[in-house]
Amino acid sequence: MRLRWSWTFIFLLAIAVVAWAEVDEPEDDEEEAFVEDSAEVEAAEADANVSFQVTYKTPVPTGEVYFAETFDDGSMGRWHLSKTMKEDVDEDIAKYDGKWEVEALKENKVPGDLGLVLKSRAKHHAIAAMLDKAFVFKNKPLVVQYEVNFQDGIDCGGAYIKLLTDSADLDLEQFHDRTPYTIMFGPDKCGEDYKLHFIFRHKNPLNSDMEEKHAKRASVDLKKFYTDKKTHLYTLVLNPDNSYEIFIDQSSVSQGSLLIDVVPPVNPPKEIDDPKDRKPEDWDERAKIPDPDAAKPDDWDEEAPAMVEDPGALKPDGWLDDEPELVPDPSAEKPADWDEEMDGEWEAPQIPNPACETAPGCGTWKPPMINNPQYKGKWKAPLIDNPNYQGVWSPRKVPNPDYFEDLHPFRMSSFRAVGLELWSMTSDIYFDNFIITSEKAVADRWASDSWGLKKLVASANEPGMLSQLVLAAEDRPWLWIIYILTVGLPIGLGVLFCWPKKATDEYVYKKVDTPKAESVEEEEQEEEEEEEDEQVEAEADAEAEGEVAEEAAETETAGAKADLEEKMEEAEEGAGDEDEDEDEEEEEDKEEEASKPNDTVSDDEMKEADEGVHSSGDGQKQAVRKRRVRKD
Repeated sequence: MRLRWSWTFIFLLAIAVVAWAEVDEPEDDEEEAFVEDSAEVEAAEADANVSFQVTYKTPVPTGEVYFAETFDDGSMGRWHLSKTMKEDVDEDIAKYDGKWEVEALKENKVPGDLGLVLKSRAKHHAIAAMLDKAFVFKNKPLVVQYEVNFQDGIDCGGAYIKLLTDSADLDLEQFHDRTPYTIMFGPDKCGEDYKLHFIFRHKNPLNSDMEEKHAKRASVDLKKFYTDKKTHLYTLVLNPDNSYEIFIDQSSVSQGSLLIDVVPPVNPPKEIDDPKDRKPEDWDERAKIPDPDAAKPDDWDEEAPAMVEDPGALKPDGWLDDEPELVPDPSAEKPADWDEEMDGEWEAPQIPNPACETAPGCGTWKPPMINNPQYKGKWKAPLIDNPNYQGVWSPRKVPNPDYFEDLHPFRMSSFRAVGLELWSMTSDIYFDNFIITSEKAVADRWASDSWGLKKLVASANEPGMLSQLVLAAEDRPWLWIIYILTVGLPIGLGVLFCWPKKATDEYVYKKVDTPKAESVEEEEQEEEEEEEDEQVEAEADAEAEGEVAEEAAETETAGAKADLEEKMEEAEEGAGDEDEDEDEEEEEDKEEEASKPNDTVSDDEMKEADEGVHSSGDGQKQAVRKRRVRKD
């Protein structure tokens, strides 16, 4: 048994080591460079040896389109880098000096497909492009769509876009964080807060102030869109009836109304609290008050401590009262640059006393503290309902002087440019296939010709089941325990129940060798019983033959007696009734005697069956006696 468990433990340990080796990354820089080069070669071979051919053609939008960008020409011709500085930040990081490049995806690339990539980390980035024509919010929907891929994941940063408000002084080279925008839309993440922004700026009709309105959070978990390193499609649809809907990968994740599903609401309340109203001094808001008739009990001790020393505690044997818990480090040396005039007298750092390592403790022993059973704390009167309770005071309502009602928040300020103004702690964020249109069908066709191919390639290059399990365990290490138990437990049980049981077989052979004498004795007893049964059967046959002879003799005797009786009847015909009765009795007696041997034999046989072999001799003797009596 011990050997089998040892093999099981070794097998499970081997599985754990192999799994750890698969996820362990080399620390040496040269090995990392070699692995990266190998990965690039393998990726290139995989792209060249795919089982199907992906034919990419730059998508061409149809319908009414205000802006479309694919970057497939390899340039940023219509895009302008910001040359200004961010306000209210340190001058070292105020510049928008983050780098942008047009390049292909690192993974799951589609031949011929390029995108805009944010290349710098921990820097401000700003880039913008003009629309083909300004979008005016009237009676047509607005559809904004683009692709994002966090190729290296994302620690803290955003990938949202801004639709810059149309104005006469709009200068894309002066684009910064305070440039007026109409809508901000896209993913954003910092820490464990995963967001999908939809913010629009609403103009107050009374004073023309602009106020940001934030849509409610998405109804799905957004984490996977930031961590799976795949290209995802983000779509915003605004309708003239004030409804909106947000899609990720063409699946709805949030929808609502611009009137009621944004914070703060578009329309302010009609009434507000009167700022001049004050609560009366005699207003009693206390629902409960201390009972004025209650009195503190005489035995209530407010001075009793909450904790007391345990009276039953005893100092452990071997406690070192004279040894301090900490002693100066004997190996410490005063630094060479220590100046006692400026730094003071040097003292060696304190370390645990080595003498206390083998002892229960050092220093002055004190009993442990326990809860004081007599502690009651400060006495307080019980609470009762307040007879003067007037409820919670609130100021009276007055008409809101800033109230307005805008039933068409969809009619926002028109916009004329799209821009990316981002700060990110992660580089290589990929943007591609921007489109702004007024028809959802146009955006869907555009997505099928661009993002659809990326999705197809990513699905074809999806890692196998084992790789997915390893990737899942990287974020959740506790999954390794489940993996090992899932694989190792059935194997361990199989080894436990199927391993050859050599030691047990030897033990069985030894145990079987001992009771041989008993089996021999049982065989001898069975032979003796068989012999006795044979003897009983022979004696029974002899008895049966004797009984037949006796019956023949009796028959002859009865015949002789009958002849004698006939003669006596002829000689004594005149005999009385008494003689006849006596003859009849004699005949009955003879018949009974003739029937007795059969009854006796059957009784003897029954007794022999009940009493067994040991009582067979007595039965035979009784039968012989009866036969002799009958013969006599």
